Amino acid sequence: MTHKLPAQTIELNLLSVQQLFNSMDPSPFHERDLDDDAEEFIVSWAREHPPGQAVRLVVHLRDSAGDGSESSMIRDSIHHYFDYKAELNRRDFERLMREAWISLIIGMSFLGLCAVVVQALSHRSGAWPDMIREGLTITGWVAMWRPLDIYLYRWWPVHELGRIYRKLSKMPIEVNVAKGG
Repeated sequence: MTHKLPAQTIELNLLSVQQLFNSMDPSPFHERDLDDDAEEFIVSWAREHPPGQAVRLVVHLRDSAGDGSESSMIRDSIHHYFDYKAELNRRDFERLMREAWISLIIGMSFLGLCAVVVQALSHRSGAWPDMIREGLTITGWVAMWRPLDIYLYRWWPVHELGRIYRKLSKMPIEVNVAKGG
């Protein structure tokens, strides 16, 4: 029997809707970028929870236009923003994997070339041929550092951030407007 963890709540307290958005972005509200601090707050709280655990956002809004339009606009804007961030992240991940593949081809080719030269020098003895063989062997393996760095270390933080963005683009959002605000 599997137990599904309850959704964790992220709460955001705002004086007005304008606090949620980047004031320098000229786009209409539903397409605007979130304020950097608001985005960092939401993403950092989402990162603190287990990967499979759902999150929900509760926005407490003190100042309201009074017509109730903020709630759907806030929900749509936040979902749109994190969907956009997830798409950008997907492109970054694909670019990183393409870079890793190209780096792997270059690194393997260079390592192979170094191995051929080392093999050609294998019948020579002395300090200089030994030094050249050792140097080429080390240099060939150093050429493999970039693809190994990407495949072993750099891909998973990018992938993890994309997973968080996708989760945030679909999270339930509740907007509470202060009475008399």
